[in-house]
Order: sequence, then structure tokens, then C-alpha cells
Amino acid sequence: MGKLLVSNLGYPRIGFDRQWKKCLESFWQGSLDQEQFFKDMKDLRIANLQKQKDLGVDWIPVNDFTFYDHVLDMAAMFNVVPKRYQNLSTAPVSLTTYFAMARGTQENVACEMTKWFNTNYHYIVPEYEQGVELTLTHNKPLEAFLEAKQQLGINGKPVIIGPLSFAKFSKGNYGTLSKYVHKLLPLYIQTLQELSAAGCDWVQMDEPFLVVNITNEDMELLKHVYQEFKTAVPKLKIILQTYFDSLENYEQIIQLPVAGIGLDFVHGYKENLKSLETFKFPEDKILGLGLINGRNIWRCDLMEKYKLIQKIFQFVPAERIWIQPSCSLLTTPVSATGEKKLAPFLRNSIAYSDEKLVELKHLADACNKGLDSVTEFFNEAAAALKDLEDERLKIKINFSLENLKSIGIERSESFESRFEKQRASLKLPLLPTTTIGSFPQTTQVRSARNKFKRGALSSEEYEKFIKEQIEKWVRIQEEIGIDVLVHGEFERNDMVEYFGEKLVGFAFTSNGWVQSYGSRCVKPPIIYGDVSFKEPMTVKETVYCQSLTSKPVKGILTGPVTILNWSFVRDDVPRNEVSYQIALALRDEVLALEAAGINLVQVDEPAVREGLPLKKIDWSDYLDWAVKSFRLATCKVKPETQIHTHMCYCEFQDIIQSILDLDADVISIETSRSHGEMISAFEKFKYSKGIGLGVYDIHSPRIPSKEEMSDVLTRGLKVVDTKLFWVNPDCGLKTRTEDQTIAALKNMVEAAKEVRERLIK
Repeated sequence: MGKLLVSNLGYPRIGFDRQWKKCLESFWQGSLDQEQFFKDMKDLRIANLQKQKDLGVDWIPVNDFTFYDHVLDMAAMFNVVPKRYQNLSTAPVSLTTYFAMARGTQENVACEMTKWFNTNYHYIVPEYEQGVELTLTHNKPLEAFLEAKQQLGINGKPVIIGPLSFAKFSKGNYGTLSKYVHKLLPLYIQTLQELSAAGCDWVQMDEPFLVVNITNEDMELLKHVYQEFKTAVPKLKIILQTYFDSLENYEQIIQLPVAGIGLDFVHGYKENLKSLETFKFPEDKILGLGLINGRNIWRCDLMEKYKLIQKIFQFVPAERIWIQPSCSLLTTPVSATGEKKLAPFLRNSIAYSDEKLVELKHLADACNKGLDSVTEFFNEAAAALKDLEDERLKIKINFSLENLKSIGIERSESFESRFEKQRASLKLPLLPTTTIGSFPQTTQVRSARNKFKRGALSSEEYEKFIKEQIEKWVRIQEEIGIDVLVHGEFERNDMVEYFGEKLVGFAFTSNGWVQSYGSRCVKPPIIYGDVSFKEPMTVKETVYCQSLTSKPVKGILTGPVTILNWSFVRDDVPRNEVSYQIALALRDEVLALEAAGINLVQVDEPAVREGLPLKKIDWSDYLDWAVKSFRLATCKVKPETQIHTHMCYCEFQDIIQSILDLDADVISIETSRSHGEMISAFEKFKYSKGIGLGVYDIHSPRIPSKEEMSDVLTRGLKVVDTKLFWVNPDCGLKTRTEDQTIAALKNMVEAAKEVRERLIK
């Protein structure tokens, strides 16, 4: 039997100590010049490659590293640059232009940002404009290939987003998808020809859209494109890589003129295995066997994976199999070696990116050298998973999906009835203004929180500091003229981790960082067991805030589906069961806020859309339990208590009915980053409850003018009932500076007043 090889699809770019984030932010702040920026980034890139080489990966990905986002890299490489940025530099796509597309400038808004399939990673949406000449500005995959070869002797596997998927990621006035792909095709061919000439053997062409419902026209286009590749670069071997679900059109795609096909045997396990059993696998191709879950942090059942490999051997011999993660390790932390504070049962049962590559290496050894060669490692993993199971039993609660049937999920009165009572109680003006929840997490705020966690600041000192910050921002909000205030969330490190720390069933890492967007990294909590409520989590700070002002204050919570989707979740029970447990725990918090006199409660659900399954056939089941989870958490309040929710940076058009079904009194939703396109969805769908269409993009440092925001409001009022309309930014303000926040909010309030006065006249 031939040798089984280990392949990786992509490695986390952020570094073990988030060096990537720190380098980026230092450069943006001007404390790092461009030459040092390039050097530091190269050092990290080389270190990432060296580590994979040391861990025994046979096919190491290159070109998976980026200065911001890999989709943005492709846009820059092909000059898919909107005209509004083209006066920033004489170079085709300078670093200034690149970061302007990602973050915006004071003169120009950033490109749209949206979720990478059903993950919490955000990519920059390429914008094509007529009149912009597409050209290969630089061959980034070639540069990455040569660097790895020259610096480390690695014959790497360049990772490139395939033309069909890149086109589908894009937006703009490019005509039909086919026309756009044909504009891109010569640039792809040039890229591949230069790689082949440099001695590159394999290219990983990522086509993740092949697991989504693709059309017959897409399929014909795909056949044409890959035949063109085969003709233009006959010696270069392409592995067509898919992930996140099972392959659509399996029988046709396996006939494409490529040298390999990568399939996800974790999230697409059943259907991909069924396709393999039914249609077999071509004898002239490599199978990329996505064996290890690239999106979660649990050690795998190695014997179960070994048995799966043996099953696959019935269809494909070992010498034509690469075992690999189910997807890029982009959304998995770097290494678990830093997790010294986790309880032993958890520390021993997790596997971050490095540990997943070690698992793959041992599975390859088990097949290549025999099970005896890996007995100790296999036994250790099995014992760790058994310890985890035993600990879960210790916090088991009396919960089942069956007993949910006896718990109602309906508000006691209709929205129309609630609306009148809330209007009478709150006495808010037309177009009330508010914010989403968080205010700037300054160096001072982060320092105080870190000191408190280290014990360098007492509970009394820390509480005094938090109260000072709350009072400071209450006064700022009052001075600006905001109608509904928030306390600012200064005590919260993260909108999910904070709540997890106060609920049973969660654990927290020291170094489990993953990239969310740009330099923004998050540290998802671990849901390892049954979830339950312990004690109030937000009441103290919210009530204190309310005591400082006569204006209404919103309590701010993170919703059950978002907590679920932004955590590393146990994989031994269904996800909907975990979501319901979180919802019931949050219900206690919502009622505690209400009992304390807080009659506006915002339960944020930005991750509902991102968790949507990729295949439409699976949507209804997911949306059913997602809606039920939200309503479980919020339905027991009095009619006078106004329930808000918030969503951002996703394409919500497909789930507007489910958003309405949440039965929230008010939803705030992003519209600015998508350049107001979300508003058009409400031209087709009559939304009958309160809604705030975010009037400016908080992820960009630019401060939009009052006139810009007035334009967004004016357009929104054409499709939303005036008496239901709220005015707010499109997300929380924790990443902005104090000056940026105050200036933008002043413009927002002035815009609201101006439009309000026009309406009253």
C-alpha cells in the first residue's frame, strides 16, 4: 500500500501572541513604518510555515497569509478596485489603497464587509465597476511560493480562491456572472502559468460555493473554466477544494479536468460518503479527505477517524489520499500550549490548529506504519475524551427537548397593543436616537480590567472605576442629546465571553484567539456542558446607569443563538438543545432587569444569519429553533417592556420573515457598510415592527457627515413607517476612539433632529 500524506488547507495568520494584530494596529497608528511592517509580517509568515514543516505536514499551504483579508487580496491582485480609491496612489494597488478599501478613509467609505459563509469571519466584498480595467497587478501566490521555497526549502501549495467563487463573492455592475468570470479568466491563467514556470507542482483552488446550491449555468461555466486551465497549464496540478458542507453535483464535478478534489468529511460527512459510495472516485485524481474538524477545538475520536480512513480505502488507495482538516484552520486558535489555566479535563480534551495537525500526522502514521506505532497517543486521546464526558455528567440539568413543549414562547399581547403601551410609557420623540450598547474600550478601560483580573485592583476599586466610566458616558450621551441611553459595557471584555463567564457550563481560554475581521480578534468561550443561570449578570451596572439619568436606559444582553454561534460548542448533543438551554438561562436575566425597573432590554442576535445552513433545504429547521430560542429568552416580560435586538454584517434579505417572527419590538440592523442596499429589501417586504437602519459604519475610522446620515434616514423612511423608525449606528462603538465616537454621534443626532423637524412640519 502506498503512503498516505498529510495536507493543510490554511493556517491561522494571527500568531500565537496575536503578533499580526499588534503589527497591523501599530502600522495604522503610525508607530511602525512600512519597512518594519513588511519585515515583521514576513517573520510571522515564515514562522507559520516553519511550524507546519516541523509538525510533519507534507503539503503546506502558501498564500493563505494576508495583511487583512484573503478575498481583499484577490481583489487587489486583479485590480478590482472601485474608482473612489484610485486617486490615493500612483501604484496600481498600494498599501494605502488596500487598507482604504478595507477600512475606508475620511473621504471614501470602505468596501462592504460580510460573513464568510456560516462562520464568524468577515471578508471584504470585491466591488467591480464598469470602466475599471482588470489586470494582474502582482502575482501574490507566486511571491508566496518563491518565498517558502527560497527561505525554507518548502515546495508549497499556493491557495487561490477559484474564479467561480471569487465572482460570487463580488458585487457590482459586471453584467452576468459568466461575463465577469470571462474577464477574470485571463488573469487566472497568467497567474497559473507564472506559477508553473517557477516549478510549482500543486495549486489549491478553493471553490467553496460548490457546496451551495449551484445552477446548471454555473456548472457549465465551471467546466469551461477548468478546461481552459488544463489547456493553458497542462503540467500544473490543481486540487479543487471544497469545505463547510457536502459537494453539490458530485457526479459532474469529479469529471472536471483537475488532479484532485478536496471534500469535507466532517460537516458534509453523510452526503459526501454517500456520493463516494454511489459514484466512486476517479482513478486519476487525489482525494483531499477533510477528516478533522477545522472549526471546533475538541480532540477527535482518533479510532473513529482511523476507521473512516479504512472505509475510504475501499474506494481510493492510500497513495491517492491526502488527509487534511475539513477546512482552513483560519477560525481555530493557533496552539493549546498556552492553556495552563484550564482544568485538566478540558486542557487535555482540546485541540487547536497545531494539535489538529499533530492528530493528522498520527492518523497518517497509524495507516502508514500500523496502529502499534501510535498506541500511546490514541490511548491518551481516548482517556481525555472519557474524562470530559464524566465532567459533563456533574453539571447535567433536567432538560430535554420534550419538556420545551410545555413552555410558551408567545408575548402576552400583540405588537400593536404593546406598541401603544410602550409609547405611552417611554414618551420618546419621533425618530428616537440610541446606540447599540458599547462605547470605546480605551487603553485605560482595558488596563483596569486586566489589573482586576490579575488581582492588582480590588473589587471595590474596579467597581468604582466602572461607575466613573458609566457616569462619564451618561453625561456625554445627555449632552449629545441621545434619547435612549446605554451604560457602555465597560465591564465587558467581549459580548459573548462576558456572559459565558457568568453561566454554568462554560469555560474560558487564555489564548484561544481567532480573527473576526481585520485586526479584530475574539476569544470564543467553550461550551462544554449543560448551561444554566447562576445569578444576575447585568443588573447592577444597568440600574446604576438608570439612577444617573431621567432618560430611559436599555439593558444589553447577547442572545442565545449568537452565544452559541460565537462559542466553541460541545459536539455530543444537538446544537438546538444547547441554544434552548442558553435561552432559558437568559430569560432569568431579562426578567431580573425588568424587575429592577429597566423597561427596555436589547437581546443582540447578530449571528442568527451567519448560522444559517449553506443548503436551503436545511434552512427551515434551523430558523425554527433560532426563532424559538430568542422568544424563549424574551417572551415573559410585560407588554410595557420593550424588547430590542440587533443584527449586523450579513445578508438578511433571505430571512426577513424570520426576523419579524422573533417578535422583537425594535430591531436595529446594518445598512451603511452595504451602502444602503439593505434598505431595498424593505421595499419588497413590509416590516411591521420598530426598526433602526444603522446610519453609519462604526468599523471604519471615518466620521460621516450629518448630510450622509440624513440621506440614509430619508431613504429608509420611504420604506419604513415613520412612527416605527429608530436612529442608531450600525453596531457597537467599542473599537472606535472617544473623539471619533462623540463626533459621529453628534452628527447622527443632528441628522435625526433635522429629519424629525421636516416630518413635523
